[in-house]
Amino acid sequence: MSDSRSASINTRMASEEAIYTRRVLRFTLGIGLAVAISAIWAWPLAFIVPVFVAKFLVDRQEPTVQTVYELLISMICTIGLAWIVSFGPTQYPMVLLPLIAMMMLWGYYLFSDPRWNFFATIFIVATLLLPYMSLLQPGAAILVGVGLSFSGVVAVSIFALLHALLPDLSPNREQLASAAQSHDERTHEAFRALIIAFPVIWFFYFLEISGALLTMIFIAILSLQAAGAKSIKVSLFLLITNGIGGALAIVFYNMLTIVPELPFYIGMSMLAALLFGQKIYANPEKAPLYAGILSALLVVVGSTASSTDKDVAVNFYLRILQLFLVGVYMIFASFYLESRDWKFLKKRNSL
Repeated sequence: MSDSRSASINTRMASEEAIYTRRVLRFTLGIGLAVAISAIWAWPLAFIVPVFVAKFLVDRQEPTVQTVYELLISMICTIGLAWIVSFGPTQYPMVLLPLIAMMMLWGYYLFSDPRWNFFATIFIVATLLLPYMSLLQPGAAILVGVGLSFSGVVAVSIFALLHALLPDLSPNREQLASAAQSHDERTHEAFRALIIAFPVIWFFYFLEISGALLTMIFIAILSLQAAGAKSIKVSLFLLITNGIGGALAIVFYNMLTIVPELPFYIGMSMLAALLFGQKIYANPEKAPLYAGILSALLVVVGSTASSTDKDVAVNFYLRILQLFLVGVYMIFASFYLESRDWKFLKKRNSL
């Protein structure tokens, strides 16, 4: 009897090890394939593909109809927004900025629902990126919008391909639950996220600062994570992840300057994915930390590798500085909001 129980335990342990190995392998191959495709074809915003793939592989167990549904709607919204901003709204900032704020608020609200997390991510990026691109370069919004939509299509295709070749071995199938928070809680956090992010967005739009796109993207995506009750703690976490990701990006970039070859770039990306994938799947509770570091690394290095500017090295270190400034601003904004403690809202709710 004890022998059969021991055999059952060994089988279960072997199964858990096989599940872990399969997921790490799929994550490594997925990042490598995403980096290779985005580097070879280098369409606008191609460097976002590895980040999307990493997000899918960590957050979703397998492709579902909901995944395709989110992608389709995000493509329609992105192309539609690109078409709208191409016809002149950017010339009226007092009209454009409130509209951007309303769309950001909706995106933040959807972001807290696991069923709409991916759509909200693309929608928030498109909301900030497309009007800003149209403001700096009239007519560029359509091209960038198509590039962002195509990046989503490529990411979902890679995600589906890898699950077809390496299906998940876990017997427990994923069930995307509804948002755990109430409508009021989600609305409250969405407003906090908007208050954190929008002042910087307003600043960049009015001064029309070129080269600020990565900063806005990081602030938009990360601000929701800093909008909860422990916002200062989360902001410190974001500063740490951005700092470590930036430091690793410097090492990564300097190695690429020594060996400026595509196979080496892909190999380095897969090595980083392998190391971080092991940490992500071995310690699920710390997965956001490791995923955040890897995302910072992929975005900074990927955007630099796809750059056609002459001052590539200067721009690279400017991107590192942007990462650091995002973390500092998050801590400052979160501390400011949390020190006020939203007392007027609490009194209102208690009545």
